[in-house]
Amino acid sequence: MTIPNSDFVNENGVCNLPFTPEEEKRIVSELTTESDNNLKEGNLYFVISKRWHTSWQKYVDQSCGESLEALRPGPIDNSDIVDSEGDINDPQLRRLLVEGEDYVLVPQEVWQRLVDWYSGGPPIARKMICQGFYSKSYSVEVYPLCLMLTDGRDESRTAIRLGKQASVRELYEKVCAMTGVAQEKAQIWDYFDKRKNGLLNPSSNNNLEESRLQMDQDILLEVDGSSSSQYAMSSSGNELALVPLEPSRSHVTIAGGPTLSNGHSTTSKFSLFPRISSEDDGGDSLSILRKEEKGGLAGLSNLGNTCFMNSALQCLAHTPPIVEYFLQDYSDDINRDNPLGMCGELAIAFGDLLKKLWSSGRNAVAPRTFKTKLARFAPQFSGYNQHDSQELLAFLLDGLHEDLNKVKRKPYIELKDSDSRPDDEVAEELWNYHKARNDSVIVNVCQGQYKSTLVCPVCGKISITFDPFMYLSVPLPSTLTRPMTVTVFYCDGSRLPMPYTVTVPKHGSCRDLITALGTACCLADDEVLLLAEVYDHKIFRYFENHLESLSAIKDDEHIVAYRLNQMPKRSGKAKLEILHGGKERAVQESVRGRDVKVFGTPFVTYVNTEPLSGTDIDAIISGFLSPLHRVHSPSNILSGNDNSHFADGPDDETSGSLSSPDAEIDDAADRELSFRMFLTDERGLNFKPLQSKSSVSPGIITRVLVEWNEGEHEKYDSSYLCDLPEVHKTSFSAKKTRQEAISLFSCLEAFLAEEPLGPDDMWFCPSCKEHRQANKKLDLWKLPDILVFHLKRFTYSRYLKNKIDTFVNFPIQDLDLRKYVKNNNGQSYVYELYAVSNHYGGLGGGHYTAYAKLIDDNKWYHFDDSHVSSVNESEIKNSAAYVLFYRIVRSETETKTAEMSSDMD
Repeated sequence: MTIPNSDFVNENGVCNLPFTPEEEKRIVSELTTESDNNLKEGNLYFVISKRWHTSWQKYVDQSCGESLEALRPGPIDNSDIVDSEGDINDPQLRRLLVEGEDYVLVPQEVWQRLVDWYSGGPPIARKMICQGFYSKSYSVEVYPLCLMLTDGRDESRTAIRLGKQASVRELYEKVCAMTGVAQEKAQIWDYFDKRKNGLLNPSSNNNLEESRLQMDQDILLEVDGSSSSQYAMSSSGNELALVPLEPSRSHVTIAGGPTLSNGHSTTSKFSLFPRISSEDDGGDSLSILRKEEKGGLAGLSNLGNTCFMNSALQCLAHTPPIVEYFLQDYSDDINRDNPLGMCGELAIAFGDLLKKLWSSGRNAVAPRTFKTKLARFAPQFSGYNQHDSQELLAFLLDGLHEDLNKVKRKPYIELKDSDSRPDDEVAEELWNYHKARNDSVIVNVCQGQYKSTLVCPVCGKISITFDPFMYLSVPLPSTLTRPMTVTVFYCDGSRLPMPYTVTVPKHGSCRDLITALGTACCLADDEVLLLAEVYDHKIFRYFENHLESLSAIKDDEHIVAYRLNQMPKRSGKAKLEILHGGKERAVQESVRGRDVKVFGTPFVTYVNTEPLSGTDIDAIISGFLSPLHRVHSPSNILSGNDNSHFADGPDDETSGSLSSPDAEIDDAADRELSFRMFLTDERGLNFKPLQSKSSVSPGIITRVLVEWNEGEHEKYDSSYLCDLPEVHKTSFSAKKTRQEAISLFSCLEAFLAEEPLGPDDMWFCPSCKEHRQANKKLDLWKLPDILVFHLKRFTYSRYLKNKIDTFVNFPIQDLDLRKYVKNNNGQSYVYELYAVSNHYGGLGGGHYTAYAKLIDDNKWYHFDDSHVSSVNESEIKNSAAYVLFYRIVRSETETKTAEMSSDMD
């Protein structure tokens, strides 16, 4: 039965719910679908606490067949997601909340319905915005732009909140309305870092994001310019948030080498000590380095959770050939007509940022212009949420390539079939095809080629292709599999509960776990395993969807598998849960007080949906407990005739909750039953005694509490029901040390290992004319000068996000990959490390930094946003390493050959 909120029960006990749970679910689903089909800018969405929404979801998702269902939630309660220190009349969300974990978004029509049904709040409305340059995408702006307004007349500070796509005119209107200043007399300045960086023009078509305004930054209001002398002006003067449409042509050079039109220096030795001229570069002037200052030691200001961006940028800003290229004149390479590019704007913004980083000494640079361009072309990185430095790196390298692709018109090339030709010939041909369509500094220094071999498991057809790559995303071998301990309960009473530890694929499914368990416990053909999680001595959830990812099961959880006989397909099937109560020998008093103390592990079995008697349930419990019989027990206990703990009472059926707890206990006595049993609900709040002749109609789940008193404890050994092992428990002594840690080589070997394609990534076999789950093998064929390794520390699934902190031992010098390269061209593939993107902490509150090496100085530095400090090389290796940057080490002969090849290009 549904237990309604008391607000909907009248004085006669009649329920006046406006809608049933099923109706509420249907209405909300229909309104959500209608909203999804009519997406447009300006649509209102409301933020609702995930905690409250989960309780409502549980209420409407309950199954009609259950005897006792979930409680109806109370009023909507957003108190856990609202800033408690904010204005009660203008509630603001707490910072760094995550959608799906802390809150959910519902359309305005759904919110109105929920408020009608439940009341509560407070309401937190947010608008839908449209983002993107080429392809438009819709998203809800959960955190509008917050600007701190300083009134130049009295130094007062006020928070101003507007959407980032609001116009500068709208900002003027809001500020003037709040301050009572006429718009024609107002001047609002971009006051980032407490310096006047530019006057915001109310007639500009730019929105606030395009004007480079960042979350929580300052803006300054002046009236008639009377206060202008009080405030410092930035070096960029009153230039307003403009990015040059041409790359800066400053005379920045590398190691004194002359600047060439193709952007490369003729000097063979690379030096990162640029000489900066005092010539203005188009509004964002470069400061002149003093003789004692070194270039490349400037930090990057954090603009609000932009440490991921700063980490990736510092690694690229210390990549020798990329720095050399962008500190020269690369204007002739800008490709504004490439439909896959960003009109050259991303490359120009990146190049200007690199010039600032290499000309600012140790002064931190605020990458506001770059972030603005990034948000325009990659809306997924807009806003102020934390993102992945590797994902940013992948987008940036690809975007820079397209902006700098020298191929203005890509030729159509019809690929030839390999026709059993030698791999060398086919690989070179495909690489030339690739270069004919893609020619940029990024391709030249960052792209390699691998060989991909697919084998059809049915006909044996072999397909070989050679594909380019920009970086290698390598798995951590320790994460390919995981040990899982599951306790198997034998529902036929044939054996004691037995824990089994099996090894399963880390990213496998529950089917993999069931298969491994079935093999371990010799499961018969007519038997099945029912997986469940036990929490607080109750069944918390079942894993009946065998395709569900194992990542949904955490190592500290307790999982059991019930070994059951298969039910006939045509018969109805219901679950019977047997809970154990009364470990402390005080069950009668506990039931009277409705405070039953459950213990141990529940029993679960399948039963037919036909009515069960108390005797039937008693027999099922006896079967479960039969292996737990103590060998040495008093004879009267072994005979099963010890009913002295039962009180005399009537032998009749009862229904519903009894008004008298004493009568409830007394009526539970039945000389024909071995146990005192109570029908209960999911929360253990209601108890109905069961007699031998009681009739129970099983729902989808029926729960029965069996009372344990001193007699049961003497007869059965309940210790087998307690102390379930965790799925995986790693002792402190078993934790990996650096000597025991996995190596970068083992990660690479796992990446290159043969494996079957996933069921969602089938290959169409040209011989079978069918999609097949082929076996795939990768081999390295050609390696680039700059080789990037991405350590796949983050795992994602529908149910769980996880970070792997395993230490990976990677070489700093002499990374020799010759044995992994299948191309026999005689080239020496030996690399040295020069930069690392680090990630510390977990998924939600993590932080990114970077290590980078000044090549000529042969010293390492730690870049933590705006803070830069020297670091010993021994500190570079740690478990925070996420993306590794290597550069090739060539002999003098190889260097000359590479230079000649570059000149020919």
